[in-house]
Amino acid sequence: MPAYKRILLKLSGEALMGEDSYGINRGTIVRMVREVQEITNLGCQVAVVIGGGNIFRGVAGGSVGMDRATADYMGMLATVMNSLALADTMRQEGMTARVMSAISIEQVVEPYVRPKALQYLEEGKIVVFAAGTGNPFFTTDTAAALRGAEVGAEVVLKATKVDGVYSADPNKDPTATRYSTIAFDEAIARNLQVMDATAFALCRDQKLPIRVFSINKPGALKRVVLGEDEGTLVHV
Repeated sequence: MPAYKRILLKLSGEALMGEDSYGINRGTIVRMVREVQEITNLGCQVAVVIGGGNIFRGVAGGSVGMDRATADYMGMLATVMNSLALADTMRQEGMTARVMSAISIEQVVEPYVRPKALQYLEEGKIVVFAAGTGNPFFTTDTAAALRGAEVGAEVVLKATKVDGVYSADPNKDPTATRYSTIAFDEAIARNLQVMDATAFALCRDQKLPIRVFSINKPGALKRVVLGEDEGTLVHV
């Protein structure tokens, strides 16, 4: 039985690139979708927030000097593209996903409505939240914390390239050690970069734990959901 009934999975857009410099790597997105399918087969209800960095990276050169709010809206549109790709891959793998956007693009995806999202989750559908919070100056980390709190997720699973939170950058310091668990206040005191400050504060205030793990590690998502010692748990 899964340790968590309902989760919010936060994926970075960069995680979809695989070995590519930008865009979506087909093999990578299929592998991730199959890992999500494994945990839904265990009875876990899954909501997803995905970033747009992989798409936005392809146009980043032209955004130099651009107004921050305009660039953020472009980033939101990139998350919509990723969300559509993720949902379509899920469909091809025999799953049912619904994309809900924080900004109105009703010809493409349905708007985010909390009761409808909760209904979809109860029905066993995957809910992919697109367009962040719908506001500039807020990251998709903050969107993950916000949506996780709104839908009653038991944990935010932050999928990264690193298999947890370390005492220092493991790529630069070979003596860096991984925390199995760490309290929010200790993470703040040690200045550990778990999420952006707004998202981190929201999770702490809502007593919503964060589990940081590597999405590139085969089977890691399933082990996290089963409550095994995978990644780092940040808790109150």
